Amino acid sequence: MSLVWSLALSPRLECRGGSSAHCIFCLLGSSDSPASASGVAEITGMLYHTLLIFVFLVEMGFHHVGQAGLELVSSVDLPALASQSAEITGVPHCVASLYHFGASDGSQRLEQTPLQFTHPQYNVTVHENSAAKTYVGHPVKMGVYLTHPSWEVRYKIVSGDSENLFKAEEYNLGDFCFLRIRTKGGNTAILNREVKDHYTLIVKAVEKNTNMEARTKVRVQVLDTNDLRPLFAPTSYSVSLPENTAIRTSVAKVSATDADIGTNGEFYYSFKDRTDTFAIHPTSGVVVLTGRLDYLETKLYEMEILAVDRGMKLYGSSGISSMARLTVHIEQANECAPVITAVTLSPSELDRDPTYAIVTVDDCDQGANGEIASLSIVAGDLLQRFRTVRSFPGSKEYKVKAIGGVDWDSHPFGYNLTLQAKDKGTPPQFSSVKVIHVTSPQFKAGPVKFEKDVYRAEISEFAPPSTPLVMVKAIPGYSHLRYVFKSTPGKAKFSLNYNTGLISILEPVKRQQAAQFELEVTTSDRKASTKVLVKVLGANSHPPEFTQTAYKAAFDENVPVGTTVMSLSAVDPDEGENGYVTYSIANLNHVPFVIDHFTGAVSTSENLDYELMPRVYTLRIRASDWGLPYRREVEVLATITLNNLNDNTPLFEKINCEGTIPRDLGVGEQITTVSAIDADELQLVRYQIEAGNELDLFSLHPTSGVLTLKQSLTDGLGAKVSFHSLRITATDGENFATPLYINMTVAASRKPVNLQCEETGVAKMLAEKLLQANKLHSQGEAEDIFFDSHSVNAHVPQFTSTLPTGIQVKENQPVGSSVILMNSTDLDTGFNGKLVYAISGGNEDSCFIIDMETGMLKILSPLDRETTDKYTLNVTVYDLGIPQKAAWRLLDVVVVDANDNAPEFLQESYFVEVREDKEVHSEIIQVEATDNDLGPNGRVTYSLLTDTDMFSIDSTTGVVKIVQPLDREVRPVHYLKIEARDQAREEPQLFSTVVLKVSLEDVNDNPPKFIPPNYRVKVREDLPEGTVIMWLEAYDPDLGQSGQVRYSLVDHGEGNFDVDKLSGAVRIVQQLDFEKKQVYNLTVRAKDKGKPVSLSSTCYVEVEVVDVNENLHPPVFPSFVEKGAVKEDAPVGSSVMTVSAHDEDAGRDGEIRYSIRDGSGVGVFRISEETGEYVFLALV
Repeated sequence: MSLVWSLALSPRLECRGGSSAHCIFCLLGSSDSPASASGVAEITGMLYHTLLIFVFLVEMGFHHVGQAGLELVSSVDLPALASQSAEITGVPHCVASLYHFGASDGSQRLEQTPLQFTHPQYNVTVHENSAAKTYVGHPVKMGVYLTHPSWEVRYKIVSGDSENLFKAEEYNLGDFCFLRIRTKGGNTAILNREVKDHYTLIVKAVEKNTNMEARTKVRVQVLDTNDLRPLFAPTSYSVSLPENTAIRTSVAKVSATDADIGTNGEFYYSFKDRTDTFAIHPTSGVVVLTGRLDYLETKLYEMEILAVDRGMKLYGSSGISSMARLTVHIEQANECAPVITAVTLSPSELDRDPTYAIVTVDDCDQGANGEIASLSIVAGDLLQRFRTVRSFPGSKEYKVKAIGGVDWDSHPFGYNLTLQAKDKGTPPQFSSVKVIHVTSPQFKAGPVKFEKDVYRAEISEFAPPSTPLVMVKAIPGYSHLRYVFKSTPGKAKFSLNYNTGLISILEPVKRQQAAQFELEVTTSDRKASTKVLVKVLGANSHPPEFTQTAYKAAFDENVPVGTTVMSLSAVDPDEGENGYVTYSIANLNHVPFVIDHFTGAVSTSENLDYELMPRVYTLRIRASDWGLPYRREVEVLATITLNNLNDNTPLFEKINCEGTIPRDLGVGEQITTVSAIDADELQLVRYQIEAGNELDLFSLHPTSGVLTLKQSLTDGLGAKVSFHSLRITATDGENFATPLYINMTVAASRKPVNLQCEETGVAKMLAEKLLQANKLHSQGEAEDIFFDSHSVNAHVPQFTSTLPTGIQVKENQPVGSSVILMNSTDLDTGFNGKLVYAISGGNEDSCFIIDMETGMLKILSPLDRETTDKYTLNVTVYDLGIPQKAAWRLLDVVVVDANDNAPEFLQESYFVEVREDKEVHSEIIQVEATDNDLGPNGRVTYSLLTDTDMFSIDSTTGVVKIVQPLDREVRPVHYLKIEARDQAREEPQLFSTVVLKVSLEDVNDNPPKFIPPNYRVKVREDLPEGTVIMWLEAYDPDLGQSGQVRYSLVDHGEGNFDVDKLSGAVRIVQQLDFEKKQVYNLTVRAKDKGKPVSLSSTCYVEVEVVDVNENLHPPVFPSFVEKGAVKEDAPVGSSVMTVSAHDEDAGRDGEIRYSIRDGSGVGVFRISEETGEYVFLALV
């Protein structure tokens, strides 16, 4: 009896590295992480062992065939198996079936089920471009069991092969009819995965004898082969780079594609020829700059870039899959941005096309990069009132000019124009913005404006010359600023201190001349002006003034009492009560007149008799105002003459005369003289005989009053009458005196005329009255001697003798404070003794003012001893008399120092550069501050306000020293705040501060430092030469050449690596091979370029070479079936046969290991793992 065993043999390829996980990672090439591969290995291992156990159980039992012998069934390569069975294992292997043929009893199979495929669907694989009659690989047995020995099964593809690419064959082995599918021969159509990657075939099995049929589905997966090369799109690239492009900058990216999949579709980019200036990433195609560019040295780089298929390389071919050309144009770098410098100007108003600024733009680049394209005003000129103009074509100097008129009124402080320049480089560089302040031609040193548009002041009419009115002030104040009057009508009465702006009066002002003055003050450049309105305050500065210098009037005597005999009028130009005039009679002696106080009408106060009273009256008429503080009065003489009226009847001195006259009285002889007195004295009294002289015997002289005999009494009618009674009267022409009776008896005796009359006493009475009137007249003349004596300004004002000649005033005494009372006296009364004060000289700084009324000297504006330390003031005192009298006094005012000046540093800030290795206690700078005060107020001490232990300052000299070692790399700049403080004792101390910037000059005291200190990198062994595998980074905090790092390899890793000295790029320069060396330990040095001694440091770089799966080919048995025979009585351990498989891989990847995987002979035979020899294990 023969026994048949069926064994599935599995030559396997041992994996390297001691780890199945790593083995799977190498095979699949799908992950660089062993950890992920480990998980795949674990899952696939479980699937594999489960499958073996399952197959073992199915196949345990003996199969009878009609022929003794052993057949070895060759299987497909494992990659196909792996891809169709969930990648059972990563170890390429092949499978063979070993069968033992002998006598068998087939009765046990006749009762089996009808014709049926072992599976309803099979997954098989075949490589694209496979040659004719290439069998597909399948991980499981395909076919049907021959349950009856007489069965003859044939297979046929009934659908799914429209291109007629495949053929189904049968192969009987024992009780199993294998389904084998292969490619047809002689067919022009070939498998192309890129066109179609799978086919689904419906295969029908037909048993010839019974016509039984069975169908199954076979899915043919077309496996990729590396039949396509990478293709660049596009094939040429061109970029332009400025020469100052930073190292490590990505400058270009090339792109290629490969339609293959898996490893076959992977490729690496590399340069055809080595270059140290550029590097290309092997997978992304990004080209990186690794060296410095220099336009003058190389203007053009042309490089050929390869896209090398990884599959080709792994298969042992170094052929170039594809190539592209990269052209890099180097442009001269626009390294320097333009730099703006500007000088602002103050053009004159007379300039028709003023230039407001001269701007120079510099650019250190050469060629077009250094040429200036434009200078623009980018801000500050919304209305575009300004423009920039080149001084001449191609010039780098520009002028800022106006476009038409500029509205300076809306911008009294000028314009802040922001300038920016652009060069002609590509791309252009822009300068930093520069702000310039453009001012109006009206302002030479900046805009000036008075504090007020209108100043208002008041001045009394009493104010003496040099009395200050108001102080105008323009801001900001400049040392060159001066004040002047603009031509105005009233300016002649005022003075203006052109330095301080104090306006004073030159002479007293009178309100009746002008109640208000309008002055205009401008700055000396006429660019700012203000108005000053001066209101004249009415004062009792004027006495009343009569309309006439003297008054005369005459009136008749005996007018009624109260009769107005004259009217006087006085006017006073003052206002209000100061100009309200009243009148009075100022005669010391009584006069028979009164005056109306308000109207000035003079009237009689009693009856006036010309004969008995003075005939002429001289009145002192006084006109007085009602002003304050005193009334002003004035007197005028009014002469009143009494007109004599004929108001008196002549009076005979003698009346009632009786007597005798001799008869023989001769004609013409005087009898008597009558006399009448008329007090009027207007004209001569004329006499006449009214009665008793009818006979015309008597003659009365009309003027002399002599009574004479006219006709003789001895004869004629006269002789007949012996008694005569004459009634005689006297007349002044109007009035007749009471008649005088002369009774004469004619005596015969010759006796003289003897008449006796009665005396009336008229003459005596009249004489007495005339004497009295004469006395009154004499008294009036005496008063005239003292006429208006009260209004005479007799005395000059006098300063009190106790006033000092000099005083001291502290300079910080507040404005408005009192200094000294300039007391003075005047013995006069009223306005003659009323005093006013003024500073008439020595007050050029306008620092003092004196109260006009009280004489109190005060501070008008702040004192500054540092400007003026002594004043000699001329203080003048005036009375208000007419004429005005004055006296002056010189007063020395010494300004005493106060601590009003803080120390002032000579510089706004200080800067010093110090080497960082400067010795401790070295002096680095001396700061200095001055204080204009005196004594302790001006003595300065220094201190450091900054909290630092690195520096100290000498409190007296201001010398700054180093007290601790410096380190620029820790702190490159130190800002020290320094205080200068005075040493005032009686007042608060003042201080100021300044910043000292201490910049440390670099010294090469730091070696380069690697970041990180050591490196580790993993590298695929198949990366192309020239690939940058890492970038070294070393930092040197020093400056300049001391901070410039150069890299070098201390050991070159057996010549496989080098490092770029500038960029630190580590490149592969020789092909790596994991099988030769897995780890490289490189030592890298970083060295600076410091002088005189350079510093360096080293770091270690561990390069781990990552294995790439080069196990591309599975082991292949030479035939599908290997046959052998063994005797049934062969001893255990007998050699049955030897099978052999072939692997095209080289080295360990080509080493083959054998094993029994499946079949009916499992457990009966064993196979030598190394030689493939079958050994009989047990007796059957």
